[in-house]
Amino acid sequence: MNQLQQLKKVTTIVADTGDFQSIKTYLPQDATTNPSLILKAVQRAEYLPLLIKVINAYPTASNNEIIHHLLVAFGLQILSIIPGRVSTETNAHLSFDTEAIIAEGHHLIAMYEAAGIKRERVLIKIASTWEGIQAAEILEKQGIRCNMTLLFCLEQAIACAQAGVQLISPFVGRIYDWYKKNTGLEYSAENDPGVLSVKQIYNYYRKFGFVTEIMGASFRNTGQIIELAGCDLLTISPDLLQKLSESDEAVPIRLDKQTAAASKFTELKLTEASFRLAVNNNAMAAEKLSEGIRLFCSDTVKLEELIASKR
Repeated sequence: MNQLQQLKKVTTIVADTGDFQSIKTYLPQDATTNPSLILKAVQRAEYLPLLIKVINAYPTASNNEIIHHLLVAFGLQILSIIPGRVSTETNAHLSFDTEAIIAEGHHLIAMYEAAGIKRERVLIKIASTWEGIQAAEILEKQGIRCNMTLLFCLEQAIACAQAGVQLISPFVGRIYDWYKKNTGLEYSAENDPGVLSVKQIYNYYRKFGFVTEIMGASFRNTGQIIELAGCDLLTISPDLLQKLSESDEAVPIRLDKQTAAASKFTELKLTEASFRLAVNNNAMAAEKLSEGIRLFCSDTVKLEELIASKR
């Protein structure tokens, strides 16, 4: 049994891609997309026709609205392959506007429902800013499930759990990148700062009974993935899915509720002020959150420019 097959027995595997063929190959339960992945996909010859089809179907729509239709078109294709859920991201430009995020969440869900997809099969991805978390709390109460992305520290995770969100996506690889760049050190998987962050969040959630799902994301190597066996979900890029499928090494369970129950934590109750201070005082989390929003904003602009060039 290869490592991917072993992982599937203890963790829900999610494909981190907009590539339909990869999804068909590795048969994940769920799939996630983001503006960068969609931009990368539509620049490939096999996916350009989907972009052209969407543009032609909505000739009077704005470029931003074409992006909405494109995101949903990719989501619908993915949902026709997988048995579970697809995550569709809100515009990163709205990351600090609670009301705008709520409106976009409703809009995306309405588009899926108009196409015959039940809202339970869609997760609305939102950046884990304070404003994003407040938007997610409201959307969840309205029956719209959310996936909180760009999450880099325990305080972001706690705020998401307090808000009752469906799922969080802590970014293992980007945490690793920051520490490697700022310390000059190489990290083994068991000492990897990104891996340790997810383990900390998992133990905190399970110790205090939070039901929010944890989905490790943004991996740089298979060692990081194997070290999180037992996490609720792991979203993995096609190249790493392939490497896992090519290895037969054992995959021991690393995260479990018994260990979590024995962990030593004091439960925190975060306010807006304490949340903002905690993220601000965590240089890695503050920098990677800001950088992540900038990158997604940039790729959204590039996608709009690509759409404009094809009209």
